[in-house]
Amino acid sequence: MERKIGTVSRGIRCPIIREGDDLAGIVVESVLDAAASEGFALRDRDIISVTESVVARSQGNYASVDAIARDVKEKLGGGTIGVIFPILSRNRFAICLRGIARGAEKIVLMLSYPSDEVGNALVSWDQIDAAGINPYSDVLNIEKYRAAFGENLHPFTGVDYVQYYSDLIREEGAEVEVVFANQPQEILKYTKKVLTCDIHTRERSKRILKAHGAELVFGLDDIMTASVAGSGYNERFGLLGSNKSTEASVKLFPRDCTELVLTIQKQILDKTGKHVEVMVYGDGAFKDPVGKIWELADPCVAVANTEGLEGTPNELKLKYLADNDFKDLSGEALKEAISKRIKEKDGSLVGKMESQGTTPRRLTDLIGSLCDLTSGSGDKGTPVILIQGYFDNYTTNK
Repeated sequence: MERKIGTVSRGIRCPIIREGDDLAGIVVESVLDAAASEGFALRDRDIISVTESVVARSQGNYASVDAIARDVKEKLGGGTIGVIFPILSRNRFAICLRGIARGAEKIVLMLSYPSDEVGNALVSWDQIDAAGINPYSDVLNIEKYRAAFGENLHPFTGVDYVQYYSDLIREEGAEVEVVFANQPQEILKYTKKVLTCDIHTRERSKRILKAHGAELVFGLDDIMTASVAGSGYNERFGLLGSNKSTEASVKLFPRDCTELVLTIQKQILDKTGKHVEVMVYGDGAFKDPVGKIWELADPCVAVANTEGLEGTPNELKLKYLADNDFKDLSGEALKEAISKRIKEKDGSLVGKMESQGTTPRRLTDLIGSLCDLTSGSGDKGTPVILIQGYFDNYTTNK
């Protein structure tokens, strides 16, 4: 019988993960229990994805405000530090900022405007236009900012992040000066020691700062790259990808996860005879159309993945084939013609007209986005996602 279902994404409920748990074993048993409970079977090329959060928790990968402060002070000297381009997030940056401020005497906080890197707005473009300000060249101090824009509350959180970050820095005993600019080198008018906090543009910011004479330049990916007094760490990403654990600590991005994905893959093969693909995912990569926020605060979507998830989709656009190559066909003849074209398609459709309109992204980014949307970020209790049929096409019937 012809199969009528294509891709299915299921959230898999799991026990609450704690430090030291056998995560691979828990993931495998949770998936198999779900299959038995819901009456479905695993197939070759199914995808099992695990959210980075529970991986980091199982690793015990946490850092305290004091550990962050100690690392910042050691690397940047503890005097006046320029902190540039942080995202506006209580979850993602506020606790990190506490540690940074605790490790300094003064923070010159330089915020990008009208929004941060992931789309959280300080002000709107309409406000920018009305004020006659050019955000690409104009540098504002706090007085000019308030005169032009007043108080601006985030539409979802209700927080004035300029005030919130300033108060937080003062609470940690440091002075604060706030600047609004979009060119990294502007911070060098205030201090030559800089911590750049952008995520996906960090290498460019570091390069520009060094070229303009900065004495010390670090990114969030350079802080907490090694254990401080027994803390967690991430040698590759440092504080990038961290988020709030408690009022005095952050959960860091998980360390190397290659062994985990390979272990899960092997255990599933041993128990079921099926060869599945496995990945650990962070934030997806999609934009909210109302709030304008990119779900892209982690340094990467796929923390680790098995080999079968490398590459990009190699798909034909059915709409194009139906409207062009086979526009004179219908019914069973159309179905057979399209099925034949799919079975005969090249190993790579890059540059071919019949693939235009298919999503030009890496498989891991597409799959990670699907997983992030399926698992959510609240109380669903599904940190593991099982995706079936992702690699199917119109001709797949088994």
